[in-house]
Amino acid sequence: MNVALWIVQGLLALVFLAAGGFKAASPVEKLRQNPQLGWTADFTPAQIKLIGLAEVAGAVGLVAPWATRIAPQLTPVAAACLGVIMFVATRVHATRKEPMVPSLVLTVLCAFVVVGRLL
Repeated sequence: MNVALWIVQGLLALVFLAAGGFKAASPVEKLRQNPQLGWTADFTPAQIKLIGLAEVAGAVGLVAPWATRIAPQLTPVAAACLGVIMFVATRVHATRKEPMVPSLVLTVLCAFVVVGRLL
């Protein structure tokens, strides 16, 4: 079980680091030109940057506390917070009639990490 959790944590960390870094570092105008990021039209530039920074922080929180054994209880907290972000993303995509499977899958994987690390 530990190996499966580490694999999922690593994959989630890579996904959130890439997605969050892209949102945090890219100009909002560039994000809004991307057809896959149509949801950005509904959010302010500050909100988009905050989402990106939260995803980057969550990516670090998925791996660093458990790997270093310094405050390992923060790993399931980070996974839960990212799960909430992805649950809200799923709702946003559903209301916009956009594909919501990717965000739903990430929500479930975050929940897997939360449950697995709390047991």
